Amino acid sequence: MIQQFEGLTEEEVILLLKAPALVAVLVASGGNDMTKEERAEAINLAHLKTLSPHPDLEAYNKNVDAHFEDNFQAVTQKYTPFDAVRIASLKKEINTVNHVIDKLDEPFATLLRESLANYAEHVKKANRSIFEDFLFPFPLQGITD
Repeated sequence: MIQQFEGLTEEEVILLLKAPALVAVLVASGGNDMTKEERAEAINLAHLKTLSPHPDLEAYNKNVDAHFEDNFQAVTQKYTPFDAVRIASLKKEINTVNHVIDKLDEPFATLLRESLANYAEHVKKANRSIFEDFLFPFPLQGITD
C-alpha cells in the first residue's frame, strides 16, 4: 500500500489510482467519442509520461502504471458515448477524486494535484497535436507552431 494512502478506504485508494485514467478519458474525448488513435495515444502517454517524476510520487506512479490500461478501458466503457449526461458524471467522479485528495497530507496532496493537472495538459496537447497533424500535415504559422 502507498504510505500516504493510509487511513483511506479501499474505494478511495482505487479512485485515486484510477484518477489519471479519468483525466485522460475526459481530456482525450474532448466531449466527443474517441477514435482508436486517441485511445492508443492516451494509453501511450500514460506509459511514457507517468505523471510527475517526483520521488514522493514514485509508489503512486508505479501503481497507476500497472493498472492504467485496464482503468482507461473501464472508464471509456462506462462513459461512452460521451453525451452531456455521461460527461457530467465523469466530471462528478473527478470532483470526488479532489475530495479524496483533500484527505491526504498537504505536501503530498499538492504534489498529486499538480501532477494530475500537468498530465491533463500533456494529454490535451498531445490530442491537439494529433488533430493538427491530421488536418495540417505541413507547418502553418500560427496554427501548428
